Amino acid sequence: MQLLSTLFGRRRLQIALAAAFLLSLVALLRPASYPTTLMRSVLVGLMALFVFGVLEQWPRQLPNQLSRLVLQIVGVAATIPAAMAIAYFVTTYSSPVPWYLDDLRLAGFKIQTVLWLLLVPGIALAALFQKIKDEARHQALAFELERSQLEQQAIGARLRLLQAQVEPHFLFNTLANVRELVVRGSPQASIVLDSLITYLRAAVPRLQADTTRLGDEFDLVRAYLEIMRMRMPDRLGFEISLATELAEVSCPPMCVLTLVENAVQHGIDPSVLGGRIQVLGRLEGDIALIEVSDDCVGLTAQNDGLGTGLVTLRERLHLAFGDAAVLELSSRTPRGVLARLALPIRRQVAK
Repeated sequence: MQLLSTLFGRRRLQIALAAAFLLSLVALLRPASYPTTLMRSVLVGLMALFVFGVLEQWPRQLPNQLSRLVLQIVGVAATIPAAMAIAYFVTTYSSPVPWYLDDLRLAGFKIQTVLWLLLVPGIALAALFQKIKDEARHQALAFELERSQLEQQAIGARLRLLQAQVEPHFLFNTLANVRELVVRGSPQASIVLDSLITYLRAAVPRLQADTTRLGDEFDLVRAYLEIMRMRMPDRLGFEISLATELAEVSCPPMCVLTLVENAVQHGIDPSVLGGRIQVLGRLEGDIALIEVSDDCVGLTAQNDGLGTGLVTLRERLHLAFGDAAVLELSSRTPRGVLARLALPIRRQVAK
């Protein structure tokens, strides 16, 4: 079946039938039956196409494409007289006089044979150009597929590299908070350390995942803020709310936690009085909108909110979602910072 598909490809068959129809029009100039002439032309065209296809596959090795083309043209040209003779035998088998003894039919045989021989090089070149065009299109598609696969691999490698940068950044910040309690001799240091161990046991495995759920991410944020509140109970308050329908939505690990860490580091810590952090998640159309805000020092020339964590987060979001994910920072009135993260919804199939 595959061999027949190669020998009688749709495009080639169209060219052969078009040539047969064109040459059959010679019957209109002679006292001959047009249906009979058309049948002969079609038979010759199909036999010529068969020989052309066979010589395209065999012999396997030839010096170059031009050598094969010459072989195909010569082979088809040699086939035309025999094919035309067979066509005449088939269409005149019931005639009492053999066609080669009938002057009118013999003249038709010669005319059609010559016309086919004149047309063969053009048909062969048309078939060759079509083959080259098909091969070029196939190579272009293969190249595009390979390029797409390489791009995906590069994006995956870049995401893993950025994730590797996030993990120590997150761990070092958290351990620095515990160290501060120990240095101050706070009686809560051991409590915070126990909470931190429990927290890290849950958090670290998620850092290695490609994606997590917003529900899990918000649980992680709550545990983190609980630890931070132990460190500064009089200076930190927080509110966390996530719409139920967003709990199963996929997101990059640490994407919300990075915003919360940024609010603590650049909002709560520099403020003498401290402040309050709000972490809200709601559904807007097909977008999961996450807002992390504080009411502390706000954006300044020295603190534009673009710490290492946010710079890395922006790149991770771009690699994962392209332009579909948006992260914006803005000042609040009368003070504070609002971070808005818009994520396209990708629901987790299973935990």
